[in-house]
Amino acid sequence: MRNYDLTPLYRSAIGFDRLAQLAEHAASNKGNSGYPPYNIESLKENRYRITMAVAGFTMDELDITSEGEKLLVKGTKAAEDKSRKYLYQGIAERGFERTFQLADYVTVTGAELENGLLNIELQREIPEALKPRKIEIGTSRILESE
Repeated sequence: MRNYDLTPLYRSAIGFDRLAQLAEHAASNKGNSGYPPYNIESLKENRYRITMAVAGFTMDELDITSEGEKLLVKGTKAAEDKSRKYLYQGIAERGFERTFQLADYVTVTGAELENGLLNIELQREIPEALKPRKIEIGTSRILESE
């Protein structure tokens, strides 16, 4: 695994600490394997959906937590049924933890489990104070001395 030194970024870019942390997180790939598979789609402007394939999990075995700028989806399988004897087991029945880094002002608006797919709805709600606004340009009057 490569280790990148982001110190020069910290020296010349003010306020981009979070961007550097995201880059470090992406480079380290902290335990996020390819399981379970997922899609991230843009539905409309400022609306998104994460769809995760969680076949075999019930709603009681899934947990979604949104804390600050992180979204954690966790699946915990119940105790294994010892009475089953598999000839082939292709459906993974292991637990998982998947973390998503959310951008500023992105919140989870809902989630549903349907046909083995977990859909998590997200929306970016930018506060009015941060939205672009038109600034009127005035004219200055030169005061003449009397």
